[in-house]
Amino acid sequence: MNVLISGATGRMGIELEKAIEKQEDIKTVCGFGAKEVEGNKFPIYSKIEDIKENVDVIIDFSIPKASLEILEYARKNKIPTVIATTGFSEEESRKIEEISKEIPIFKSSNMSVDINLMAELVQKIANVLKENDIEIVETHHNRKVDAPSGTAILLADAINKVFNGEKKYVFDRMQKREARSKDEIGFSSIRGGNIVGEHTVMFLGENETLEITHKSYSRQVFAEGAIEAARFIVNQKNGLYNMEDLVK
Repeated sequence: MNVLISGATGRMGIELEKAIEKQEDIKTVCGFGAKEVEGNKFPIYSKIEDIKENVDVIIDFSIPKASLEILEYARKNKIPTVIATTGFSEEESRKIEEISKEIPIFKSSNMSVDINLMAELVQKIANVLKENDIEIVETHHNRKVDAPSGTAILLADAINKVFNGEKKYVFDRMQKREARSKDEIGFSSIRGGNIVGEHTVMFLGENETLEITHKSYSRQVFAEGAIEAARFIVNQKNGLYNMEDLVK
């Protein structure tokens, strides 16, 4: 299976390349990035129109603008695509849904199987502790540009299904000057050092608090998850898929 890595010069693109090298059934044939790299094991293009390799699947670890650019290439050439990029606006997310009618797209804010298991767990807990206040704290390295993380939103969305989408997301209390309401999920984002990723969901009651925490120690877990997603998506019909579909 021939792979095009979108975001090939970024941290996750490099980790993905390392993970693919260990596989027997998949290889990287080219990359797409903000800059071209000479002397690499495979060509990395900064212009999509220069890509000439035969590509079976695209794995995208980039930024939203680049993701939509490579998706147009994927749509034109009918290439299944894995999107592991985060920070999409509502309009950009709708665009991805639109393109998924023409090609199979796998999109997840977090490629870790454990994180998606965590999403199931916090959903079950929320169904029992419906009266508790819910807060999500996420911590990442100092180079991450979007906040809160896509994973934090993924966890909140899983919880909000229990409440039929009625919970409001509060990202900043600085200007509110009012007591916390029961219909909100609060977010706190910490940026610093070289932390790969930590997420904690807190269910706070009057007399006790239950916390569920996930910590990532290596980016390899996301690269390996993306490879599994690539193996999955190449055999699917047109549509938008996520980690739930893969786990099932």
